[in-house]
Order: sequence, then structure tokens, then C-alpha cells
Amino acid sequence: MMFSTRAEYGVRVMAHLAGRVGQGPTSLTTVAEAEGLPPAYLEHLAARLRRAELVESRRGAHGGYSLSRPAEDITMAEVVRALEGEIAPIECITADADGALTCAREGEAGHEPCPTKLLWTRVQGSIVRTLTEMTLADLVGAAQPRRSGEAEGRAAPSDRGARRPAEVAAHRTRTKAEGPAEPGRSREAGSRKSTSDRGAGRPAEVISNV
Repeated sequence: MMFSTRAEYGVRVMAHLAGRVGQGPTSLTTVAEAEGLPPAYLEHLAARLRRAELVESRRGAHGGYSLSRPAEDITMAEVVRALEGEIAPIECITADADGALTCAREGEAGHEPCPTKLLWTRVQGSIVRTLTEMTLADLVGAAQPRRSGEAEGRAAPSDRGARRPAEVAAHRTRTKAEGPAEPGRSREAGSRKSTSDRGAGRPAEVISNV
């Protein structure tokens, strides 16, 4: 089963509003630009969400939409139902007022319920259970670590680049302070090495003289 763009776009609108809690109402134009969605279509979705009392709107220059209650109190099942209607995996199975699934063949003379009803009932139950167990806060919370990691990743090269000039300047300062190696020191080092080499050969010379 595939959900329509109503569910896809509507969930993105709700997630965007949940991420801006405490910042005041958000215009649909702002949401459309941030999410890359068509503004005219969002008006239609916002009306559905408002009728379901999931969002509230404010008019005026600083108006817009905001969540009607905390994100942790809004389940994804509520959001999807507001956008798509009752969730049923196939057209011939519908949900009654109590939410129970009904086969289109039930109640018709000479027809027994479709033997596949059990399959589609379980499919529908799995979908609804998943949507009911996940809240809007869960959805937004799962996206936060990824966005934070992306921001840190973008900042890291800049930080490293900012340190390089200082490192280069420090290296140049140390080089100037030490100065070039003095010729006298090089000759002394060579002299010590030569003396060490001669000393290494003395035991052999003593044995030969004996």
C-alpha cells in the first residue's frame, strides 16, 4: 500500500512546525521554502490538519500555523487519518464507526466474506499500530542528531583551516629564533664522531702490538 502525497507532505509540515515550537507561528510560505513543497497545496493540507485540531492558525502580519498541543501528545496515526481518512489497505475493506474492518462482500446475499480478509486485517493492524506508537516528538527527535552531525561536519574543515595560519606563524617564529646551524657546531660534531671512530679501533691496535 502507498500513502498519497497528502500524507507525505502533511507529515513534513507537522514535523517542520514541531521543530519550531517556541518560535511563534510559522507561515506556510516559510514551510514551503524550507521543505521544497508547493505553497498552494499546503493550504489544502493545513485546512485538513486544522479541522482535526492538530494545528491552529493566527492571522495578521506575524501570523501562521503552530501545533495545537505538544508534539509528544500527537500520534502519527492522528496525522495520517486527518490527511488520508481511515487507513485501509485495499478499497474493498473499509473501517466502520468503531474502527473495525468490514469486507464489502459481507451482508450481500449469496456471498461469504472474502477469505483474504484476515490477511488485510493484519496488514492494517500493523500499520495502525506503528503509527499509533510513534509520536510527532519521536519523529522530530530522530532527525535532530543527524542534522547536528551534518552541521559539525561542515564546521570541521573551516575550523582546521582557521588554525593553519596560526600554526604557520608559530613555525616561522621558532625558525627565526633558532637561526641557521653554525659552521663551528657542525665541525665540532664531526670532530666528536671522528674521535669516537678512532677510539673504537684502539683495542685491535693494542692486540696487534702485543
